Parts: sequence; structure tokens; C-alpha cells
Amino acid sequence: MTPPAGPHRDPQAVARFVERFAVTMSDAGIPRMPARVLVALLSTDSGRLTAAELAEFLQVSPAAVSTAVRYLEQVNMVTRERRPGSRREHYRLLDDLWYEAGARRDQILDRWEVTAREGVEVLGPDTPAGARMAEAVAYLAFTDEELPKLLARWHERRAELGFG
Repeated sequence: MTPPAGPHRDPQAVARFVERFAVTMSDAGIPRMPARVLVALLSTDSGRLTAAELAEFLQVSPAAVSTAVRYLEQVNMVTRERRPGSRREHYRLLDDLWYEAGARRDQILDRWEVTAREGVEVLGPDTPAGARMAEAVAYLAFTDEELPKLLARWHERRAELGFG
């Protein structure tokens, strides 16, 4: 199969790029198969593919694609849609997926902060473990305060760059 990037690109170079980028995302904590699916979708001109197209390109089972897409949906990076008259589901990148991923991260950090605050109480604020947990709370509170500002600045920059 021609890689999802398009007919005027070197198929082997695209396949190598998809794998390389997926490995870097996996090294940062994103599960490998969702990373591969995300990069394959990023590499398409349309930003959308069917499960069969993804499975063929990535040389994996449709079930592996389905599981990966489920993960990417949960982190607000991909959506499923059906075209009128078609029984096939298409997986599509969200229009502002990096913003959505950041916003999702903000929600996760909020939950970590709340739980870490509980940890300070449980461990005791005057113990070494409690002090480490208090530092975690301070960092998470700082991030919680700064991330929305960063995301708003991204929207401004995105528009300046002509992406939005």
C-alpha cells in the first residue's frame, strides 16, 4: 500500500518517518500503537483514514487499530466518523489536536494536584516524604496556573501562523 502521505512522496521514507516519530512519542509515554496510528494520520494529506487503511499501512490487525483509536479518542486527539452512505468508520484528527491534548493534560494535572494534596496530609507535612509531596503540589499548582495561559497563547500564535 502507498503510505497515507500521498502519491508524490517516497513510500519507504514516509514509513520510516512514521515509525521514528512514533518511537519518540512512545519514549515520552504514549503507548506505541496509538503513537503509530496518530503519526500515520498526521502523515496523510486528508488527516483521516479507515481502520483497514491504517491496518494495511502499519501492518497490524484491525483490532490493534481499534484499540489504538479508542485511546486516541480518550485523549481528545482523534474522532470517529462515518461518511454519508458509507458503512466504514473513518478516523480523523481533531482540528486543533495539540490544543486539545494540552487541555486534556491540564485536566489530568488538576487531578494529580488534588491527590498529591491528600498525600501531604497522609504522609505528614513535616516528614521528608510529605515535603517531597508538598513540592509536587507546588509544581502541579504552578502548572495548573500557567498551562491555560500557554494554551491561550498557542491559539494566538496558531492564528498568526495561519493555521487557525
